[in-house]
Amino acid sequence: MFGLEAVTSPPERRMSPELIRRILMVVALAAPFALSACQTSRLLEIPGVGASDDAEDILRRIRKNEGLSVLAKDATLEKAAQEQAGLMAASHRMEHTTSRGNDFLARIRRNGVEGAAAENIARGNFDMERLFLAWMNSRGHRRNMLDERFTRFGLASAEADGEHYWALVLAR
Repeated sequence: MFGLEAVTSPPERRMSPELIRRILMVVALAAPFALSACQTSRLLEIPGVGASDDAEDILRRIRKNEGLSVLAKDATLEKAAQEQAGLMAASHRMEHTTSRGNDFLARIRRNGVEGAAAENIARGNFDMERLFLAWMNSRGHRRNMLDERFTRFGLASAEADGEHYWALVLAR
């Protein structure tokens, strides 16, 4: 896939295997998978329902490493995330606004979420660790997951034609 032998700097020194591994990891995460920018609203691993269970330990670790409180799984937020993942899968498009009247704010309100909330979305056949690593390497997604206002989360995915669509909803 990549010609590693051609990568030298200066010609008499080769890059360390660890540096090459890190570069390839970044390329592997960035190239094949698309991530959308996040939307945040102040108004207010296993694919499918139940993905929050598999994400709980990862989110706990991420937030504890930053000195933040742990997020609680929330069935209402998981339902909102499942709705978004399903809409994206049905349209084969990864976007926060899936159709007229189906934007983030409308979904949040429809699901009874009030106060601050945010949504991260992704498309790709990620395992849970890679999904959250990709989000942590994206400034907007990272900001949402580390927002100290949030106390709850819901994660879900849906599949269409072998492709997974992911939605993470965070709220107070």
